[in-house]
Amino acid sequence: MRVLISGASGLIGAELSLQLAAAGHDVARLVRREPSRAGEFRWDPAALTIDSRALDGVDAVVNLSGASLARLPWTAGYRKEILRSRVQATHTLTDAISNAAHAPTVLLNGSAVGVYGNRPGEVVDENSTPGHDFLADVVVAWEREAARVPESTRLVSLRTGLVLAKGGALKPLLPITKLGVSGPLGSGDQNWAWVSLHDEAAAIVHLLTSTLSGPVNLVGPTPATANDVMSLLARALHRPFKIPVPEKILTLLLQDAARQLLLASQNVSARKLLDDGFTFMHSTPDAAVDWMLRQP
Repeated sequence: MRVLISGASGLIGAELSLQLAAAGHDVARLVRREPSRAGEFRWDPAALTIDSRALDGVDAVVNLSGASLARLPWTAGYRKEILRSRVQATHTLTDAISNAAHAPTVLLNGSAVGVYGNRPGEVVDENSTPGHDFLADVVVAWEREAARVPESTRLVSLRTGLVLAKGGALKPLLPITKLGVSGPLGSGDQNWAWVSLHDEAAAIVHLLTSTLSGPVNLVGPTPATANDVMSLLARALHRPFKIPVPEKILTLLLQDAARQLLLASQNVSARKLLDDGFTFMHSTPDAAVDWMLRQP
């Protein structure tokens, strides 16, 4: 297949590009600078513009564009950018697909488990109602924009969890762990919907040729708490896991980012992906953490 990716230079996009190439697919990329090699096409989602040739011969589009949630703190201005960047990128692509002479067969559009909000004591799946916080509202708007795609193009919303990788959401926690001063974040009992970087990209490759549509949770199949993930990380780095960070301090420092990224409890089901035949390489958080730390 010829696959056009936005956000190809990001954490997930770079891994996805490698896996697509290894599987024999032809990868094209959207860039915001002047193209410097074949297969690159310029776009400016803030201006809602894209090179008209970008979709020529394209079978699938994977949209991973959006301002990083790991950039802290979320100031009022940055909160607007988190929403605006996702909606504008998706709007630009759905317009381009609608206007293409031959529309791609599938759009795999970024999304997030943040749509569920804080759900302690629940198991949530793709049919669960949205939460009532900033991230949930962002994802609802993001998925609504993706739904503008023509009916002839299969749409999948990639509801991604916490990606276990050296970059991304874990990036600010790794140095703390290496220094030996990590510990429970709040109670530490909150469920984290985790997925390894490898399986995140592999699931996207799987969904290119699946018949699934609508939202799909991209999360690992084994539930884990924040303490599970963070203590595994500390143990793998041969560091202690003893110094708690009280919820009050986290929320004072990071406000909504703490409440919605670190302290929210989300036990998110991977059943839809599993039932579609996807096999995880890392089905437990310890396998994912071990793989993560062996990467360069």
